[in-house]
Amino acid sequence: MNTDDLEGGEDDGYNAQGNRKYSPVGAQDRAVLEMASMDPGSSATASQSPIRKVRARTQGRMDSDGKTPDVVGGDNGPHREHKLELFGFDSLVNILGLKSMTQEQVLAPSSPRDNEVVSITGGDPTPSGVKMGTMMGVFVPCLQSILGIIYYIRFSWIIGMGGIADSLLLVSLCGLCTFLTGLSLSAIATNGAMKGGGPYYLIGRALGPEVGVSIGLCFFLGNAVAAALYVLGAVETFLKALPSAGFFTETSTKVNGSLSKPIQTISTHDLQIYGLVVTVILCIIVFGGVKMINRVAPVFLIPVLLSVLCIFIGIFMAKKDDPDTGITGLSADSFKDNWDSMYQNTNSDGIPDRDGKVYWNFNALVGLFFPAVTGIMAGSNRSASLKDTQRSIPIGTLSATLVTTLLYLVSVFLFGAVANREKLLTDRLLTATIAWPFPVLIRVGIILSTLGAALQSLTGAPRLLAAIANDDILPVLNCFRVADTSEPHIATLFTTVICMGCVVIGNLDLITPTVTMFFLLCYSGVNLSCFLLDLLDAPSWRPRWKFHHWLLSLLGALLCVVIMFLISWLFTVVSLALASLIYYYVSIKGKAGDWGDGFKSAYFQLALRSLRSLGAKQVHPKNWYPIPLIFCRPWGKLPENVPCHPKLADFANCMKKKGRGMSIFVNILDGDYHECAEDAKEACKQLDTYINYKNCEGVAEIVVATNMTEGFRGIVQTMGLGNLKPNIVVVRYPEIWRRENLKEIPTRFVGIINDCIVANKAVVIVKGLDEWPNEYQRQYGSIDLYWIVRDGGLMLLLSQLLLTKESFESCKIQVFCIAEEDSDAECLKADVKKFLYDLRLQAEVIVITIKSWDVEGGSQQDDSIEAFNDARKRVASYLAELKEAAKREGTPLMADGKAVVVDEQQVEKFLYTTLKLNTTILRYSRMAAVVLVSLPPPPINHPAYCYMEYMDLLVGNVQRLLMVRGYRRDVVTLFT
Repeated sequence: MNTDDLEGGEDDGYNAQGNRKYSPVGAQDRAVLEMASMDPGSSATASQSPIRKVRARTQGRMDSDGKTPDVVGGDNGPHREHKLELFGFDSLVNILGLKSMTQEQVLAPSSPRDNEVVSITGGDPTPSGVKMGTMMGVFVPCLQSILGIIYYIRFSWIIGMGGIADSLLLVSLCGLCTFLTGLSLSAIATNGAMKGGGPYYLIGRALGPEVGVSIGLCFFLGNAVAAALYVLGAVETFLKALPSAGFFTETSTKVNGSLSKPIQTISTHDLQIYGLVVTVILCIIVFGGVKMINRVAPVFLIPVLLSVLCIFIGIFMAKKDDPDTGITGLSADSFKDNWDSMYQNTNSDGIPDRDGKVYWNFNALVGLFFPAVTGIMAGSNRSASLKDTQRSIPIGTLSATLVTTLLYLVSVFLFGAVANREKLLTDRLLTATIAWPFPVLIRVGIILSTLGAALQSLTGAPRLLAAIANDDILPVLNCFRVADTSEPHIATLFTTVICMGCVVIGNLDLITPTVTMFFLLCYSGVNLSCFLLDLLDAPSWRPRWKFHHWLLSLLGALLCVVIMFLISWLFTVVSLALASLIYYYVSIKGKAGDWGDGFKSAYFQLALRSLRSLGAKQVHPKNWYPIPLIFCRPWGKLPENVPCHPKLADFANCMKKKGRGMSIFVNILDGDYHECAEDAKEACKQLDTYINYKNCEGVAEIVVATNMTEGFRGIVQTMGLGNLKPNIVVVRYPEIWRRENLKEIPTRFVGIINDCIVANKAVVIVKGLDEWPNEYQRQYGSIDLYWIVRDGGLMLLLSQLLLTKESFESCKIQVFCIAEEDSDAECLKADVKKFLYDLRLQAEVIVITIKSWDVEGGSQQDDSIEAFNDARKRVASYLAELKEAAKREGTPLMADGKAVVVDEQQVEKFLYTTLKLNTTILRYSRMAAVVLVSLPPPPINHPAYCYMEYMDLLVGNVQRLLMVRGYRRDVVTLFT
C-alpha cells in the first residue's frame, strides 16, 4: 500500500548500528497522517486516495545502514513505502489506530486511558468535555435520584401504616427488584460502547427498535412525571415550613373518628400555583445548558447528606419525657406497638379517617414507596460523560443501590422505635420534627434535594426523547431531532408541558403509581434484554461484568411484573396497553432498522435448531410446503432497472397457503465474479426491494456465472439448506423466442427442464404471466387440470392453493383425464373420484377419450391444423439444415453442441399429440380462469428446437397456462 511518509524526529528507541528496536509513539511525537479521503471498503482505491502530509520536524530518518529510506512518488510528493503494504489500507494500524512499528501516530479509539474521545473512522481527535469517574459520574447522581422526597415526607407514614414487619418486606422486595435490574444493567452496559439514550439505547439494541422505542417513550413519560413528583415534594415542604406563604385556607380533619386538635394541611391550589412557578424556573435553568447543571448538581448532594446525618442524630437524641408530642425516643414499647400493620381509610392527604375514601393496604404502599428506589439509570444516562463506562456503571449503580437499601432498612427500625403510630401517621414531616440541631436545615435540604432531582429529570427526559428521535425510527418525532452538540430545546419544552400537567393534579399519592408503572416497565425491559442475551449467548455477548445469569435476569423481570400487578392491575394494563400501542405504531409507521438485537439472534438459533430437527430425510407429505425457486430473468428481456417480472411475486404468493412458505427469487449475471461482484450486490438490493414492495415472503439471491446454463446448474445443486432447499422451479414461458428470433432460448429452456429433472426438482412453466391477476382482481369460471401423468399430486395441490386466494376463491376445479379407449373411461373416472374424495378435494371429473389421430373439422380445428402445418414445415427445414451441415462437415447429426438422433415419424407423432391436446384445451377450457397441464419431458436425443415447437403448439391461443411436472415423491397423502 502506498501510504504516507512520516517525517518524525529522532527516536531514542531506535538503534542504527545493529538490532532494530521500536518504541511506542509517545504523546510528544507530533508526526501524523491526515487521510483526506479514503474508501474503507477497498484497498485498491484507497491506495490512490490523496494524502496530505504534515511535517513535524525537519530532521530526516536513516535506516540501519545509515541511508535514507527509499521513497516513492505520490500525488502530494514523495513518501516512504509502507511496511504493511501487502495488507492494504484496511490493516489494523488504520482501523484500530494502533501505534505500530511504522512509527505512525494515527487516530485511536476512546479508551479508559485516554482523555479525549476520538472517532476510529477518520478525522482529527476532538477534545471532549471533562470526563467524570465512578463517584461523581454514577454514584452521586444515582444516590441523589434514589434518596429523595419519598424518604423525607412519606417513609415514616409508610411505617406507621404498614408496621415495621411489612415495611421491612416492602423495602426488601423493592430493593431486590432494583438490585437485580442493576445486575442486568451492568452486564449489558459492559458488553460494548454506549451512546446517548441510556436504557432506551440498551433495550433497543437488545430487543429491537420497536421494543426500544415503546419502552423508551414510556420511560421518558416516567421521567417527565417524576419531575412533577419532585416539584410537588419541594413545594409541599416549603409550604409546611412557611404556612403563611399559602394563599388558601388550610383545613382540619378527624383522627380515628374523634375530633383532635386541628391538623394543618396544605391546600391543593397552593401546590398547583407554586408548582407551576417552580417548574417554569427549572425549565429556564435547563435552557441555560447542561454544563451549568452538572456543575451545580454535586452541591445538591451536600444538603442531602447533612439532612440524613441530622435525622439520625435527632433519633438518638430524642427526648423520652415528652409523650404528648408523640416522640418516644428509641423505645422497645414503641417498636412493639409499631411492629404490626394498621391498614385503614384516609382522606386524600393521607390523614386517617374512618369516612375517608382511600383505603391503604400493602399493595398500595408498594406503589407509593417504589419511586424511592428508582434512579438507578441516572449513571447510564451519563454514559457519554464517563471516563470508563464499563467500570463506572456497574460499581456506581450497584453501590448506590446497596447503600440506599441499607439506609432504608435501618430507617425502618429507627423510625418504628422513635415515635408512636399516631405521630407516624399524622406528622408528614417527622424527619424535620426529630432532626437535630436545626430542623430548618432539614427542610432546606429536602427542598434542595428534590429540586435537584427534578432538575435532573427535566434534563435527562428531553435528551432521552431526542435520542429516540435521532435514531430516525418514528418520523413523527423528527421535530425533536437535534445535532450531537446542540441542546434539545423543543424536547425540553414538551417535557415541561407534561410536567406542568402533572403538577396541576397537585397530589403526590395520585402521581406516584404512574411513575412506578413507567419505571417498572423500563426495568423489566432491561431484565428481559439481559435474559435474552444471556440465554442466547451469542459470540458477541462478552460482558466484562461477570456477575450475571439468565435466571437472575428472568427473576428480576418477573419481579417487576409482579410488583406492577401488586400496585394496581388497572394501571398495569393501561401501561402495557400504551407500550403495546406504541410498539404497534412503530412496527407499522417506523422505519426498518437492524441493530443486531437479541430477537434476530433468537430467530437465527431457532432456525438452526429447526433445520437440524428436520434432518436430511424427506419431509412427510402432510408437512410438505412448496418452496418455489423463482427464476426472475431467464430470457433477459426486461428493462435494466426492472429486477423481476412484476407478476412473478403475485404468482409466488398464489403458491402459498395463508402466506406460509418461503420463495427464493434468483437471477444470474453473466460475467466474471471478481468484476461483477458489486453489480451483483446492487442487483440483489433491487430485487429485495421488489420482493418487499410486493409483500412476498421471500429472499433474493444473485449468482454470477460465466453463462446462464452453468449458473442455473449451480443454483439447483446448492441453493438452500437441508430440507429447506427449493423443491419447485418456476420459470416464465419464453413466448418471445420466435418473435425476437433468439436461437439460444430453446437450448436454455430445455437445459433448465433437464437440470430440474436430474436435480429432482418440480417444474412449473407459466404461460400468460402478463395477464396473471393480482390479489384485487377476482376471477370467475374454473381451474382446469389436464392430468395426464402421475406427478405425486402436485397439480392437485397447486389448484387447491389457488382456491385459498381471494382472486380465485370463486372458481371451481375441473379435472380432465385422458383415456385412450372408451372402455377405460368409466373405470378411470371412478378411480379418480375415489382418489379425490380421499384427498378431501372437491372437483368435477371429466374423462376425454382420444379415439384416433384424425383431426375433426371446424374453424377452430382449421386454425390448429394451420399452426400444425406451419410447425411441421419449420421442423422439416431445421432438420434439413442439420443434415446438410453434418454432411458438409462429415460429422454425425449435431444440435446444441451434441449428437442427436432424429426419428422424423416420432417428431410428427409428438406434433400430433400436442396438437390434439391443444385443441382439447381450447374446446373445453377456453373460458377457464387458469389451465394446468402436465409438462412433457424433453425427449432424449431430440434437438431443443423441436421441443420448443412442441411446446408452442401446446400452449397456442391459451391465455393462462401452467405446465407442471412433479418429481419422484408424493406431496399429498390419503391418510390422517
